[in-house]
Amino acid sequence: MGVGIMIEIPSAAVLIKDFAEEVDFVSIGTNDLIQYLLAVDRGNDIVGDIYQEFHPAVIRTLSNIITEGKAVGKMVSMCGEMAADPFAVPLLIGLGLKSFSVSASAIPQIKKIIRGLEFKEFRNCKRMSLLLSLKKK
Repeated sequence: MGVGIMIEIPSAAVLIKDFAEEVDFVSIGTNDLIQYLLAVDRGNDIVGDIYQEFHPAVIRTLSNIITEGKAVGKMVSMCGEMAADPFAVPLLIGLGLKSFSVSASAIPQIKKIIRGLEFKEFRNCKRMSLLLSLKKK
């Protein structure tokens, strides 16, 4: 299988191209990455609702990790809650993600979603999310 890297902190996401050149594969750990990107403790009842997996900063960061990892020929996968989110899967595929690590109980639903959409719909999800993130500037 080789040696890989788990991208879970913003500094690793920023340096993804450098790291990807040194490893065999890249995995994105969304739970921690989103928490650190947004500076919010997802388990804290007071601020937990600020944890937003569809925040423009999150989408741009994920897009960059996937694009840069693939640009140097590395397989990029994702684990964490976002990988099993039925609303996120079309967007993630549109961003170019092809490998998801989810719990066994989530597999049937994720497979059904993937099989039920045409590729052009995935591309449209990417375009829409990137346009929305630009609009938030």
